Amino acid sequence: VQLQASGGGLVQAGGSLRLSCAASRGTLSNFALGWFRQAPGKEREFVAASRWIGGGTRYGDSVKGRFTISRDTAKNTVYLQMNSLKPEDTAVYYCAATMGPFSTWASPTQYRYWGQGTQVTVSS
Repeated sequence: VQLQASGGGLVQAGGSLRLSCAASRGTLSNFALGWFRQAPGKEREFVAASRWIGGGTRYGDSVKGRFTISRDTAKNTVYLQMNSLKPEDTAVYYCAATMGPFSTWASPTQYRYWGQGTQVTVSS
């Protein structure tokens, strides 16, 4: 499975962005797709994840109520809609795929495939 993230950019605080992660070279039916982010000098942080088939979503505490993960199975793409952005959301955002159970989705070590990052910068 190959993952390609896109959609990052510069936005003012309070604004919105939508990230996309397109998957290729494999089937996602046994996977959950997740988003992580990493700011300079900080550890990689779980943002959101969703099972590809059958639903089930999970969010990091810092983004609950502001970010929404969704997927388009026809396009083999998962999205991260980010609203009410804050300067502390500034980071490189990564998409990743895991076959692990729901309880492990927040752990980056459980993800087998990673896309390249896309930079999100939120100005104050």
